[in-house]
Amino acid sequence: MQELIPIQLNQNQEPVVSGRELHYKLGIKTKFKDWFPRMCEYGFTENQDYTPLIFEHPQNKQPTTDYAIKLDMAKEISMLQRNEQGKKVRQYFIEVEKEYNSPEKIMARALRIAENTINNLTLENKRQKQQLLELKPKADYTDLILNNKSLVTITQIAKDYGMSGNKMNDLLHRLGVQYKQSEQWLLYSKHQRSGYTHSETVSIKHKDGKASVKMNTKWTQKGRLFIYDLLKQNGILPLIEKD
Repeated sequence: MQELIPIQLNQNQEPVVSGRELHYKLGIKTKFKDWFPRMCEYGFTENQDYTPLIFEHPQNKQPTTDYAIKLDMAKEISMLQRNEQGKKVRQYFIEVEKEYNSPEKIMARALRIAENTINNLTLENKRQKQQLLELKPKADYTDLILNNKSLVTITQIAKDYGMSGNKMNDLLHRLGVQYKQSEQWLLYSKHQRSGYTHSETVSIKHKDGKASVKMNTKWTQKGRLFIYDLLKQNGILPLIEKD
């Protein structure tokens, strides 16, 4: 089947089409910003039938709004045009839907979802392991004094050395302290029981209304001393100790 309009899959593995692409392919003369709200008046619901998307316009570099439209809405909009082009585009979406619901495509999506689930569970297990180990650091004199009360971000530590947080994270990675997985820095196992870090759960609300959580790694004062000693061994001193 020849591609008439590019089809993408959303987070739920459902086929969606760009509202602007549909507007162009239907040959609509009305400006998109005026046309799309009128189409929505036919009973379509945001975050159910379509999802707003913000992108940088390639010409003026300004934030611009597009919409990821599900196929049912795209078919109805095409039919509302009452012309040959609308009929042609609607038929294209029907063919796309048939292919999407074929046994082969359904099996491929199921395998992809299963793979993503396994990857997410593996990452979650690693995060939980780090959190459990952080809650049971080796008790020593330093822990009794610092008592793990004051947590600092890597950006705050990096500032003492005249670095950015990203540069400090990369440096600690090269020195074998941590590794990055799914946007979170995790300690290698040899450091996880030392009480150097504490993971915090941060709630995030996305533009499509869906909520998710993100794990942020912060450093204890003991961890800060560990970084200081490690960097000093490698000839890197904080700004206050430099000549």
